[in-house]
Amino acid sequence: MADIPAEIGLFPLSGVLLLPRGKLPLNVFEPRYVALVEDALASQRLIGMIQPLWGEEDEEGKIPPLYTIGCLGRITSFTERADGTFAVTLSGVARFRVLRETGLHRGYRQARIDVSSFVSDLSEIPSEPFNREKLLDSLRRYFRQKGLSARWSIIEQMEDDTLLVTLPMICPFPPAEKQALLDAGSLTDRVRVLQMLLDLSGPEEEGPPS
Repeated sequence: MADIPAEIGLFPLSGVLLLPRGKLPLNVFEPRYVALVEDALASQRLIGMIQPLWGEEDEEGKIPPLYTIGCLGRITSFTERADGTFAVTLSGVARFRVLRETGLHRGYRQARIDVSSFVSDLSEIPSEPFNREKLLDSLRRYFRQKGLSARWSIIEQMEDDTLLVTLPMICPFPPAEKQALLDAGSLTDRVRVLQMLLDLSGPEEEGPPS
């Protein structure tokens, strides 16, 4: 906890979810976020991933408000390209709550944050037993409905805790649903939310009668 600064640079990105212990690859090319990565690399390597409440800046340049809760990511690998852009991988550390924004620095947003409500993220208690078979069945149906492919042999071999980090991050849920997964208080709560979101996709449509 002592390594987490009170103020952090923010990377608002709609529809992108980073969870504690998750791995998030990012292609960073906008000048303000290149500056954010440069500053993070020069300090604790921490970036605050968070979702805006709506899209990006509008036509009038109005900056969108942010959700209250985001996730700190530590840069664990990076490649700086010849044109000055970056490919980075963030490893999720802990969630944070935005107390207040503190303005722009080199074009990117900064905020005072509090992580005291999310101490458990640093030593996550395993989820209670859950119906893994039901969850994976719902996931297969969801992927079929969305026309998505997956390496099921890898997913099926994941440990429960890894599964509950990976699935919320890879499923293409809308931003508000991604946020609900981030806001879930525990792994057990996350299972409940994830199962609900997968089931909301509804039953598969049957083909036309032969």
